[in-house]
Amino acid sequence: MPRNNDTTLRWSDVTPRPLWLNRRQLVTGAAALAATATVALPASARIEATASRYSTDAEPNSLSDITAYNNFYEFGTGKEDPARYASGLTIDPWSVVVDGLVEKPGTYDLADLVKDQPLEERIYRFRCVEAWSMVIPWIGFELAGLLNRVGVQSGAKFVAFETLVRPEEMPGQSSRFIEWPYREGLRLDEAMHPLTIMATGLYGEPMPNQNGAPMRLVVPWKYGFKSIKSIVRISLVAEMPPTTWNMLQPSEYGFYANVNPTVDHPRWSQASERRVGSGLFAGREDTLMFNGYEAEVASLYAGQDLAVDY
Repeated sequence: MPRNNDTTLRWSDVTPRPLWLNRRQLVTGAAALAATATVALPASARIEATASRYSTDAEPNSLSDITAYNNFYEFGTGKEDPARYASGLTIDPWSVVVDGLVEKPGTYDLADLVKDQPLEERIYRFRCVEAWSMVIPWIGFELAGLLNRVGVQSGAKFVAFETLVRPEEMPGQSSRFIEWPYREGLRLDEAMHPLTIMATGLYGEPMPNQNGAPMRLVVPWKYGFKSIKSIVRISLVAEMPPTTWNMLQPSEYGFYANVNPTVDHPRWSQASERRVGSGLFAGREDTLMFNGYEAEVASLYAGQDLAVDY
């Protein structure tokens, strides 16, 4: 926990100590940011999407903010590492395994998986468990549409996700402190909620590699680590699935990971957040319950103790 009233969280404050001590083994030098951090794609690559009623009216962060300041440990543990190293990730071709309690299991080509799914621009608040935040204009479609297409069987209660494992292109996977693949999960009603999307782009362009190309989950009322990137497996299961940060540090990271300013992380307060902006941080703001989406999602947790189901 920061001392002497210093509210600036260091990397070591927000990461389990063994992983923090191993950081220097994962970072191979101070290379310049990869061109993918700021370059705009050709106009022909832009994604056409309709505006969404679920969008916030808050001003989005710049493309540079969003693409240059990330957590994507598959590429390293520094905020700049994804932009440095993700340009080498091959995202075409890409396929996703859909299995478990579904009517149509199989390995789906990405183009087939997203076929006929209506794309929308969703401008969402994004809140990291490390107490920084952004506003991001995602392009995506509701996860419910995909799940309805593959057919959810009656015994399914949760949706589990896995990220790509490809250490020859993802240098952070040389670390053994995380048990790869990166895993995440949602309760089925959370997954089917209309706010939950599979994002394939941002700012009207295909998803940058460092932000989770070619497809990632976005769950705006939860801390950012729930929004798993570069998905290669979606499984419908009956039991709560294991999730990476809960496996790694269960006393600090629960399964639900709902943004809740009244429940502090064991090592820092969650009552406020640092908004990423010009000069790295544009200021500090009070954190909103469920990241500002309380009216839409609070009913999902009626009767639950959110200090226990953290």
